[in-house]
Amino acid sequence: MAEVQRKSSWRDTFESLVVTVILAIFGTTFVVQAFKIPTGSMEKTLLIGDHLLVNKFCFAYQPGALRHLLPYRDIRRGDVLVFKFPGSEESQEPGEHFVKRVIGFPGDRIRIVHRRVYVNGQELNEPYIHHSYLDQLRPGDDFPGDDDRGAPPGATTRWSEDLQKYIRDGELVVPADSYFVMGDNREQSWDSRFWGFVPRQIVSGRPLLIYWSFETPRDEYTRTSLGDRLGQVADLVIHFVTKTRWRRTFQFVY
Repeated sequence: MAEVQRKSSWRDTFESLVVTVILAIFGTTFVVQAFKIPTGSMEKTLLIGDHLLVNKFCFAYQPGALRHLLPYRDIRRGDVLVFKFPGSEESQEPGEHFVKRVIGFPGDRIRIVHRRVYVNGQELNEPYIHHSYLDQLRPGDDFPGDDDRGAPPGATTRWSEDLQKYIRDGELVVPADSYFVMGDNREQSWDSRFWGFVPRQIVSGRPLLIYWSFETPRDEYTRTSLGDRLGQVADLVIHFVTKTRWRRTFQFVY
């Protein structure tokens, strides 16, 4: 009897472990996933070193009848999106995730004049934006440009070639099933002004909350050598308490 109970105990433990692994895989695939913010393009909403939990379920792309049966919701103007980079530029890793805010919807006419964003002729109210440079205009502060290309300096080759197809009377017209997105830190954001639209099907989810935030150098994402990685781990261990932004812990993202 004792041998049978021992085997049953091992079996229960194994089955519990299998179920836990399955639930974890399901959760990170379909429901929630963790991401880290590497750049300052979304300051002050999201800071470098913020660690996010992203809701992958609410914006799941379901074009059929299933979207009416499950609690999905439509993307709204002003939502912060996580999506895979829409292109294959040499400067980006395949499938690299970006975080930006929705500015334009399909059919919208976009125009940026001296940093002020106009959608369908009306200036957009943007209480979330942050300007790194107040004394001078930067690439993308006027968009589309007045030259033949229309794309700002720093734009990808593909976008520079394609942009004119979407310009009507000096405004950018967002195509079907696509979004125009920008970072909140406008002068430090590489966004739709420089590489184009975000197709609906590549939207991964919506940031839900900041579960941890750690003070991180601006150039850390460029330092990828083994020595750099070891130094980053040491910095984390030594300064975990002093460099953790405790006030940002468990803040919701809006």
